Amino acid sequence: MHCRCRGAVPVSDYDERYLAVAGQRIRVSVRRGTGIPLVLCNGIGASLEVLEPLVAAVDPETTVIRFDVPGTGGSPTSVLPYGFPYLAWMLGRALSQLGYGVVDVLGLSWGGALAQQFAFQNPRRCRRLVLVATGTGAVMVPGHPRVLGKMLTPRRFRDPNYAASIAGELYGGKVREHGDDVARIFLAQLHAGSKVGYIHQLLAGSVWTSLPALPMIRQQTLIVAGTDDPIIPVVNARIMNRLLPHSRLHLHSGGHIDLVTNAPELAPVIVSFLRNPGVSP
Repeated sequence: MHCRCRGAVPVSDYDERYLAVAGQRIRVSVRRGTGIPLVLCNGIGASLEVLEPLVAAVDPETTVIRFDVPGTGGSPTSVLPYGFPYLAWMLGRALSQLGYGVVDVLGLSWGGALAQQFAFQNPRRCRRLVLVATGTGAVMVPGHPRVLGKMLTPRRFRDPNYAASIAGELYGGKVREHGDDVARIFLAQLHAGSKVGYIHQLLAGSVWTSLPALPMIRQQTLIVAGTDDPIIPVVNARIMNRLLPHSRLHLHSGGHIDLVTNAPELAPVIVSFLRNPGVSP
């Protein structure tokens, strides 16, 4: 365990390790703090480093848990394809190995599907749920085919020039004028995931939907959506808000990955909800 510092401001200790769980070897990073831990489920193809701007913007006293799903970042590729029910079970086992019981869960984009599945499978273990730039899976209002076509390969995570060139069209929001910011974020990844791992993630999303299960998710839920999101049109957030019994919707003018590129603005909204879900963000 070691301490990282940004400027003169100390940041809580990070504990990075590998866990053998559910037949997988999973890379996990824990920022030690107090209270109910916040578990972060990342977007497709992205390693845990991509979420560092969000972690830095969250109260340093909060325990934050990140992980790489199989085939992403530092986690080896799964031998077989997997689905979200398996991943949710795997995540629960990993949290138990780390010694954590009840948690809050945040899911970004593809990770929002995993967060929904975890909340559904673990109603007593998931206290509160935050869904960011995400939808209901295979049954949802899709983005433009031209935009979705650029997500069929993980090239943007490996080629910074390509990532910068497509960032505006793909992610929307302020990234339209600052594509280089996305390239820098992806360059922060210490490990490049495998192409097979990326395909496994695509397959998991293609056969899963939360639509019939949403009314049975009882956790207090915050839905965060950008009105300029080319990948997940904002109508999906409105649909989820109608179907989730205890949800509230926070709209912002940004795009798909503002949680990372504009973390100082959105992190306080999330922290406020986790501390007091009865107050509108």
